[in-house]
Amino acid sequence: MQLAGAMAALASLPETHLIAQSPFYASRPVGPQDQPDFVNGAAALETRLSAEALLDRLQSIEQDHARERLEHWGPRTLDLDLLLFGDQCIRTDRLTVPHAELPNRDFVLQPLLDIDRDLTLPDGTAIRNLRDRCPDNHLRRLASPGTPD
Repeated sequence: MQLAGAMAALASLPETHLIAQSPFYASRPVGPQDQPDFVNGAAALETRLSAEALLDRLQSIEQDHARERLEHWGPRTLDLDLLLFGDQCIRTDRLTVPHAELPNRDFVLQPLLDIDRDLTLPDGTAIRNLRDRCPDNHLRRLASPGTPD
């Protein structure tokens, strides 16, 4: 499974430690619905890399897994997003942290809560509160990578 390989790649990044990872979840795709369900998860990293350097590494991992960016929200082999970076708010041409769509995506919020039930955005907004208000995307927790409960 692509996510298991991605987690292993994250764990081997220089100056970076994989602190925790969430279970994986299947959800309806974002964008065109004529594609397979997405499988999502989250990882907590401790790193000395800058946010931009970490983004470069994430994109390199995507490329190693044959990621092609052919269609916005289209099918993909792997999509790694930098959702949060400590308590920093970052706005550059390449990177927005916290991720702009984070509050609207239960398939992101739930894995984050699995890692840290008390996690907040840099402005103090509780991820738990965002999840409670988020539209349901019919998440299905996977018992193990690729296997439904």
